[in-house]
Amino acid sequence: MISSDPVILGIVASTLGAIFYTSQQQHVFWQKLYQYIPVMVMCYFLPSLFNAFGLIDTSNSQLASIASRYIMPVCLCLLIISVDVHSLLQLGPKLIILFLIGAVGIVVGGPLTLMLFAYFVPETLPWNGADAVWKGMATLAGNWVGGTANQLAMKEVFQVGDNIFSIMITVNVVFSALWMSFLLFCANHSAKIDVWLQADTHQIEKLQQSACHLKTSTKKVPSLNDYMSIFAVGFGVMGLGHGVADFLAPFFSHHYPALARLSFTSEFFWIVIVVSLVSFGLSFTKVRQLEAVGASKTSSLMLYFLIAIMGLQMDVTSIADFPIYFLIGAIWLLFHAILVVIVGCMMRAPVAYMAIASQCNLGGAASSPVVAIAFHKSFAPVAVLLSVFGYCVATYMAWLCGELLKAVTP
Repeated sequence: MISSDPVILGIVASTLGAIFYTSQQQHVFWQKLYQYIPVMVMCYFLPSLFNAFGLIDTSNSQLASIASRYIMPVCLCLLIISVDVHSLLQLGPKLIILFLIGAVGIVVGGPLTLMLFAYFVPETLPWNGADAVWKGMATLAGNWVGGTANQLAMKEVFQVGDNIFSIMITVNVVFSALWMSFLLFCANHSAKIDVWLQADTHQIEKLQQSACHLKTSTKKVPSLNDYMSIFAVGFGVMGLGHGVADFLAPFFSHHYPALARLSFTSEFFWIVIVVSLVSFGLSFTKVRQLEAVGASKTSSLMLYFLIAIMGLQMDVTSIADFPIYFLIGAIWLLFHAILVVIVGCMMRAPVAYMAIASQCNLGGAASSPVVAIAFHKSFAPVAVLLSVFGYCVATYMAWLCGELLKAVTP
């Protein structure tokens, strides 16, 4: 098994190059393949096969940390600086409503799922002790509404055992990956789905037209100086985010530890907050003109590396180890999805709204922009804002879910 990070990174880069090369071929095989499996999904799933077949060992790899802490903030910055704030505000409240509905689907869907298993197969699950199934599900609720910090907070709140906690981490990784792949597939067919749903896409079209106008009206051939400016802004804002996070996270952890429930003690939380706010402010300045010289293309390059590195963490073969818990996760996720789709159809919301709202719940700030960009790059700031909001409310909602899970436990 290959465990060297430089070698793994080289394999990832070669894989991405092969995917993009074959996606441009005119042969009927490649045309059909990428018609049903979009490039973004291929970039995610193909690296996961290296892990599944034992070709690569990422247990001690630092690539995932580098991707989430360095590549993702730079990518976010370059996407946000070109956003049209006015058009963004015209999207209306549907996204927020769907996000909250998705969170409710997780909080309520967990207890309903547990009730089904308690009624039909009560003997297959542990109900008491530190490794009780309801305790593990409470931690998963924290991750699915917010993120890893919220999941860790629930572990401490409910005194969850390490065995059930590790199982739920695996369930989260697998289903978050599978669900994101499904949403990316939907993005590739969003126009047909919106027509079938008779969705109102008026506001999305306005946002897309605004973004396209900025890209085409001032587009020019980028120079070396332009690329240097892009990297200076992206990595400069990333560095600022880390600097502030290195100060604020320990400060709140030492002086206000109770605010851990709001993720104030998480460095990643502050990195996302600072990068988003600074980039948002820069979008009102001349820095926004970097979009005309390839800021979004540079961010897309980083984004695909981020997607591939995330794919390396997924091991689909782990489903066979704990099938009952993965079945719980599947049914629980189904409750969430059905509720989001029903409310979305009632509001005639586009599939982009449903997908982004759902991924902001299940994936958080690290992956929600990936799904958002699959529909349109202008959605990335919205996805980040919703994900950050999820971090703030996730601990409370997960605690409520945990109490409901405990109440329905036989």
